[in-house]
Amino acid sequence: MTAMTRLWVVAVIVGAGLLGGTPRAADVSAMGVWKGSMETQMGTVENTITIQSAAPLAGTVNVGDYQGKIEKASLDGDKIAFAVTIDPGTLSYQGVVSGDEMKLTVTGTTGNTMALVAKRQK
Repeated sequence: MTAMTRLWVVAVIVGAGLLGGTPRAADVSAMGVWKGSMETQMGTVENTITIQSAAPLAGTVNVGDYQGKIEKASLDGDKIAFAVTIDPGTLSYQGVVSGDEMKLTVTGTTGNTMALVAKRQK
């Protein structure tokens, strides 16, 4: 096999890997209603995340008795990030979507972090 043929074979393999490799935003479905709870300084707080559209990522989040619109949202492959502003301040959510589960780290209004596992409701 000549050097040029080997280079062509490598290019085809790399190109195939790029086309069929890691999932992109279009491959991961985050749309739907997700529910979970997190432990805060005030006790257990229920979260309901409703994602109404994926491009751009839009929806609402209910955190306990508060509700806010999803802002500054991104979905890159299986990675999701968004913020929501509620009466006490802004919460930031970052994590991963895997099937019907979202594993998120929530940064609270004072900079504290909380774990949230939300399940898609069917």
